[in-house]
Amino acid sequence: MANRLTMAKVSAILLLRRRGWSLRRIARELDVHRDTVARYVHEDEGQAKPAKVTLGAKGEPDPKPAKVTLGNPIGRSQCEPFRQQVKDMLDLGLSAQRIWQDLVADFGFEGSYSAVKRFARHLGKLSTLPFRRMECEPGEEAQVDFGTGAPVVGPDGKRRRSHVFRIVLSHSRKGYSEAVFRQTTDDFLRALEDAFWAFGGVPKTLVVDNLRAAVKKADWFDPELNPKVDAFCRHYGTVMLPARPYTPRHKGKVERGIGYVKGNALKGRTFGSLAEENVHLAHWERQVADHRIHGTTRQQVGAVFDAAEKSALLSLPLERFPHFHEAQRKVHRDGHIEVDKAYYSVPPEYLGHTLWVRWDSRLVRVFNSRFDQLAVHARREKGRFSTDPVHISSKKISAVEQGATSLLKSAARIGPRTAHWAEAMLDARGIQGVRVLQGLLALARKHPCDALETACESALSHGTYRLQTLRRFLKTPTTQYQLIEEHRIIRPLSQYGLIVHAAFKEDPEPVHPLVPRTDAMKEGKLR
Repeated sequence: MANRLTMAKVSAILLLRRRGWSLRRIARELDVHRDTVARYVHEDEGQAKPAKVTLGAKGEPDPKPAKVTLGNPIGRSQCEPFRQQVKDMLDLGLSAQRIWQDLVADFGFEGSYSAVKRFARHLGKLSTLPFRRMECEPGEEAQVDFGTGAPVVGPDGKRRRSHVFRIVLSHSRKGYSEAVFRQTTDDFLRALEDAFWAFGGVPKTLVVDNLRAAVKKADWFDPELNPKVDAFCRHYGTVMLPARPYTPRHKGKVERGIGYVKGNALKGRTFGSLAEENVHLAHWERQVADHRIHGTTRQQVGAVFDAAEKSALLSLPLERFPHFHEAQRKVHRDGHIEVDKAYYSVPPEYLGHTLWVRWDSRLVRVFNSRFDQLAVHARREKGRFSTDPVHISSKKISAVEQGATSLLKSAARIGPRTAHWAEAMLDARGIQGVRVLQGLLALARKHPCDALETACESALSHGTYRLQTLRRFLKTPTTQYQLIEEHRIIRPLSQYGLIVHAAFKEDPEPVHPLVPRTDAMKEGKLR
């Protein structure tokens, strides 16, 4: 990096040069390198610095041209010719890095990025605005975060790291701390609930970091909360507002509060159990944190809370939040989902879908993606099924399950003779007849109703109630004959009457009853 002289020495160099001193004499007199004197002199005179001529091996000038560097007047930035362009880009909100890139690409700028940054700062456009302090009314807001807790050394000597949950009321700076081993959703909600009951009320809004335990998808404009956290907030009537990602100043009160707990309450300490650490934190909150004079409000934290904020908090509900387990489950091919190795039915249209399930010690509740409740079941033992009859498709309910009454109604729709045969068969065969009824309805899907009616009438006339008989009648229909009264080979009924009358008379000569008696026979001439 080139030497930079004081303004007094630079002025002396220029003054002696104007008096006609040589560069060598000025350098010797002011104890400055001759090249440095030459640079300031040429900058002042607006001339190019003389090129260094490199001699060849034979003392002749090297044919390679020397690099000529033009100097700038003292105090003049290389960005000055581009002042307007820089101002326009700053008005668009572009960064100094982007401005330098555009100047190089569009205007052939040869200066450095640092020169652009200094010039933009000189224009006053890149100066940072002061943060705006946001003070809250009593009961309006609380800020929540996690930090590193004190180590827990168990009886076996194993050292385990803990996390400290911290919530700070934004008006009074009243805080609550609780140590946990994990930052799960259940641990987060349990600690938050303990804080509400310790405060004796609920703040209207909760400002949280984008914890995985609370925020399913971080988004400044439309964050997606964990459904269980959302249900917790509805239970207590509060609203959770995640801070902007990677912007810790949006929850500066709790950020400072975490540092206060770590540095004052926990630093240098170890505990034998998590319960021991929480007892210490509760005592520290009452005896130390609540009695301190806050550096910003200049008031005692506990006194401000008791006087102004406690009464402004929302009232606690009658009972605590009903903690439950929650997870997503995919519907199996049999229309059930699995929860703790027990199985629960869902409506058949959700086959293959992934649904939300919430369960506790008593109930299992199933929800769709919009959290509309689809089913409620009592908890069952492992390996057992809980099936709501409403969840079984009508196409999957067998005829046997529907019962004999339903089958008889279906048979009656075929025809009256079929219904008569079905009832008689069921009376004759009992419980076995239920399956015969199924077979009868199966035949109705293969044969016309008229044919089945005829077969059932024939079966009734023969007094048979076997399904194979119906199948035989349907395969070879019975021919119906009509009796006629007159024919040439049929004797009149009057003749049959004479025959009967003659048969009852005494006659030594028996005559065949079908052979008519002639006069010759009567006289004894014929035998």
